[in-house]
Amino acid sequence: KLCEEILNILEKDTKTSCQVACLEALRILSRDKKVLVPVTTKRNMQILMRLAKLDTVEGPLETPSEFPVIVEALKCLCNIIFNSAVAQKLSLELNLAAMLCNLLEKCKDQQCTDDIKCFDLRLLFLLSLLHTDIRSQLRQELQGVQILTRALESSLSVRWTEEYKAAEDHDRPPLSLRETDCAIEALKALFNVTLDSWNVHSENESHQFRYMAAILRHCLLTTGPTEDKTEELHSNAVNLLSNVPVSCLDVLISPSSQEETDIKYNGMNMRAVQVLLDFMEKRIDKGSSYREGLTPVLSLLTKCCRTHRNIRKFIKAQVLPPLRDVSNRPEVGTTVRNKLVRLMTHVDLGVKQIAAEFLFVLCKERVDSLLKYTGYGNAAGLLAARGLLAGGRGDHWYSDDEDTDTEEYKSAKPNINLITGHLEEPMPNLMDEMTEEQKEYEAMKLVNMFDKLSRDELIKPMGVRPDGTMAPLEEAVSQYHTNKQDSSDSD
Repeated sequence: KLCEEILNILEKDTKTSCQVACLEALRILSRDKKVLVPVTTKRNMQILMRLAKLDTVEGPLETPSEFPVIVEALKCLCNIIFNSAVAQKLSLELNLAAMLCNLLEKCKDQQCTDDIKCFDLRLLFLLSLLHTDIRSQLRQELQGVQILTRALESSLSVRWTEEYKAAEDHDRPPLSLRETDCAIEALKALFNVTLDSWNVHSENESHQFRYMAAILRHCLLTTGPTEDKTEELHSNAVNLLSNVPVSCLDVLISPSSQEETDIKYNGMNMRAVQVLLDFMEKRIDKGSSYREGLTPVLSLLTKCCRTHRNIRKFIKAQVLPPLRDVSNRPEVGTTVRNKLVRLMTHVDLGVKQIAAEFLFVLCKERVDSLLKYTGYGNAAGLLAARGLLAGGRGDHWYSDDEDTDTEEYKSAKPNINLITGHLEEPMPNLMDEMTEEQKEYEAMKLVNMFDKLSRDELIKPMGVRPDGTMAPLEEAVSQYHTNKQDSSDSD
């Protein structure tokens, strides 16, 4: 009854203060799904849309005194659409997405509209999250990618020095809280709209994604009002970069000018890539929620390294520098390599796979190089999955290898345990003091133990086929015998 009475008052022309009070009450009530039935009708949705100035097609927004009404009406619509499937269907019927895009365009050139813009973007994010039809409508009919990209650019106050390169102002103050919130909402909405966009079909699309990637690079170099807000901003930027086609990610690095004293590699400015590396390490150190927090940035860095040589070489120099001290196991220590190697045996399969894949790509998908940095025990899962237990390399082509082994590594190499990946003192051979009969007895004892475990189906002995994949031991041995017979010379 209270909701119905509030909406009846809002339908009439009342004072601004009264409208704000009614909308604030409705916003609180709309958090409860049980009272939303009278609100989620076409008539009542249209009342709220009118108060949010979503029904006016032309002309700028009215006087700033009415802005609080618009903001509160948008907040109510956010709650209602989030909590009601009926409202989600009505929003498609009432063409709400198109009206929100129109309102966003009106906010572009006006001052004091950050609150309106922020909740407009939040509502677009919710619609594109909850309704796939609205997502495709935004992408195909409403030019949502362009509109949202412009909103993101405006929130970050990007200044261009040349195509796909924004000005870097190291003395610029952090973004305000409202600017950061606007940017985050724009990033979230863009993420939904650009899902499944890995395949670029036209030159115009390629330009649009390069333009977006250049803004995201600027976003990575921008800080928010607090450390937590900065991390949230960068996290959403990473998520959106994962949707950008890999061919357009070359704009993350740019030729470094003489004036720039920033992080450089091979004449390129690598500051944004360094931010991604620092972000990745911070997420590893957090020690929880790896699947949601860490896998997007690891996946993005793997994609960049596989395609862009300069990025891969810069990251490898940071993550896998030439080995000097091999006295400790690869997973023991505080370096980025140690942390990533520990993840290669993580209980979460997705985390384990992406961490191993990242290191494998940094090693140019060469098995011998990966084993040098991680040890066979840590890499076995990846090699088994890729059919590379017999050695070799992956399917992707990389430039020729350069010899980066240090003198310390070369001198220690003969004594490195290939399984653990570190230098071990020679162990005494217990069989040296045994007679031939004792050796034979111990060998048969071991065979009988394995046979019993195998017959009871507690274990299944496996072997490696000639092609590097796993198979039951009998099958793997027979294939080796077959290959040996086929390759032997005839008399």
